[in-house]
Amino acid sequence: MNRHDNAGDLSGMRRIVCFGPGPQFKGGISNYNTALAKSLAAQPDTEVHIVSWTQQYPAIIPRDFVDRSSQKSLLEGTDIQVHYLTNYNLPGSWKKTVDLILTLEADVVIFQWAIALQGLPMGWIARKLQKKSQAEIIFDVHVLVQKEGSKLDKWFTSYGLKAVDTYIAHAYQTANEIKALFPSVDFSLNEDGKRGPKGNKHIIKLYHPVYDLYTPDPNFNLVEEKKALDLATHVFLFFGFIRKYKGLHNVIRAFKLVADQRDDVSLLIVGESFWKTLDQKKLGTKLKNILFGAAKALFLHKKDNEQDYRPLELVKELNLVDRCTVVNRFVANEEVNRYFQVSDCIVTYYLTATPSGVESLAYNFSLPVLATRVGHFPETIQEGFNGYLAEAEDINSMAEVMRTFLEKPIPSHQVDEAAKHMSWANYAAAILTPYS
Repeated sequence: MNRHDNAGDLSGMRRIVCFGPGPQFKGGISNYNTALAKSLAAQPDTEVHIVSWTQQYPAIIPRDFVDRSSQKSLLEGTDIQVHYLTNYNLPGSWKKTVDLILTLEADVVIFQWAIALQGLPMGWIARKLQKKSQAEIIFDVHVLVQKEGSKLDKWFTSYGLKAVDTYIAHAYQTANEIKALFPSVDFSLNEDGKRGPKGNKHIIKLYHPVYDLYTPDPNFNLVEEKKALDLATHVFLFFGFIRKYKGLHNVIRAFKLVADQRDDVSLLIVGESFWKTLDQKKLGTKLKNILFGAAKALFLHKKDNEQDYRPLELVKELNLVDRCTVVNRFVANEEVNRYFQVSDCIVTYYLTATPSGVESLAYNFSLPVLATRVGHFPETIQEGFNGYLAEAEDINSMAEVMRTFLEKPIPSHQVDEAAKHMSWANYAAAILTPYS
């Protein structure tokens, strides 16, 4: 029997495994994996399991990845089972992961790929499943070309992404990067999920679906919330982990140019400093910092250290303390709607970009997106319809885009119209399209 004969069989129950961080973890990939599992479970005749990491990265990485703030489970009301099993640092758990998925008799296994460092365990697990199961192996590729771009990253990526039947790309840029990674492979490429013939390699170019994990509060009191957060009439929102590639330093500098001309604007910055989640005074944290720094110096050859990135200091340096509201912590699931509902638009002046969960969150709350003209943003943002685009690394251009938005606001119904095709239901249907 061909090992794909049962994959996508619409005549009976389909067992699907979503491999990636479960909902106890922080961040976009955890949210994404959870939302994907829920969307697949909503399809007819499906049984969905999340097989999750217990530890996603080498133990020396000085960061806490666990969500210790949220009280509400994003899987409430579902029958989805979560199996916390895979430890990056314990290869024996990799084998247990394979054994569990074989026991579940999965028809489809969908891996979440976002960082090359995970290529060793994920590649090993995928290879074993290809040999021992009939499941279709799908890798949902969020980021292929890593920001660090080291030789080690390239090796991990090549190894991790080789034993795959079908790739999902959220932008044509990513689809082209997959082709470039394996130049001798003849890929089929489509946007509807059609596979065929069996045995070929497939790329499905989809999108980052619009999150429906967080629901707007219909009784939200905008006036009271703005007062509580000390916000002016017009609010620009930066949301998410504070990392250098997201360009918060440029957002603050551009906002300064706008704030110097208008007194009715505020910048709301909501997010956890990515590398500041552990107690820096503890011996264990200090040891991890030393080991992690040595490893980066050895393998990445980077001159700058992102752990030294402190853009929030600009708020005081540029005399914006009274114009910016900063919530510098991880935001629990129950709080997310507050910051989006109080804002007029979201600002994503990234240095580099792949399809963004923050952008998807904005569309969930019908917010326009101000972005830089990098990565996938020109594919998803229609100038003047659901957002505006600025030139990368051009502070004046970024400020001008902010002014344009204030002068020509974008109606929420246009944002909804632009995003209506980016549903999880359509996404799940494409994944479950059977082989021809």
